[in-house]
Amino acid sequence: MTAIQITPLSGTLGAEITGLDLSGELSNAAFDQIHSAFMAHKVLVFRGQHTLTPDQHKAFGRRFGTLNVHPYVEAMPGHPEILEIIKEPEDTVNFGGGWHTDMSFLEEPALGSILHAIETPPYGGDTLFADQQAAYDALSDGLKKTLSGMTAIHSAGKEYGAKGISAKDRKSMQATRADDAPEYEHPVIRTHPETGRKGLYVNPAFTLRFAGWTRAESKPLLNYLFDLSRQEQFTCRVRWQAGDVTMWDNRCTWHFALNDYAGQRRHMRRVTVNGDRPR
Repeated sequence: MTAIQITPLSGTLGAEITGLDLSGELSNAAFDQIHSAFMAHKVLVFRGQHTLTPDQHKAFGRRFGTLNVHPYVEAMPGHPEILEIIKEPEDTVNFGGGWHTDMSFLEEPALGSILHAIETPPYGGDTLFADQQAAYDALSDGLKKTLSGMTAIHSAGKEYGAKGISAKDRKSMQATRADDAPEYEHPVIRTHPETGRKGLYVNPAFTLRFAGWTRAESKPLLNYLFDLSRQEQFTCRVRWQAGDVTMWDNRCTWHFALNDYAGQRRHMRRVTVNGDRPR
């Protein structure tokens, strides 16, 4: 087996992986190396995966679990588990252009997402990631104790409702409005099911309020947590090239797709791995 090389992207999270071709069949030993790096770094970037087909993309995702079919966004024809995330030159709004955690609006949110770059603009279109376990570690002992027994309400209703950014149609993407989207209650402090580390589990896109609190009461504390969670020392930045694959752990990270490439085309394909109910 060719030895893989792991190069951290920042002092907090993220790593670049070289020496692997994801289009081939991964041995158990190679997968174990990837999984260990994933647990340690939370965001992994595999450069130059130009020959990765949709079926191979899905096969790699299935090594981590079953695959999600998005409830609101139209999938790639013939591949219900793959989202085609496309911003055409004439589009002004991108998909994922704000800090969020994928699918926290589900009863069992996503484990992780795997994004393959098909076409990238000559500049811009980077993705930012933020480590929610590092953000939790930065809390005072008093606030940790207060938050430890709290839960929050998550829903797709704001983002995929009538005024939501995610529900807007792009030229090459169609979304279904979710004005009556269900609400689910998740712990504010989530314990990672594989590593046991604690992290914040609220996000600006899908967290509406604390359970038992009004939105007005929730807003000041949620805003404090949101501001803390995206501080620069907890982040890394992925600069894309066509062919790259990046995967991230939705159980302990946020991400933000930058919309700074007006008039250029960006085409990505995303597979999302189903997860479990947060605890």
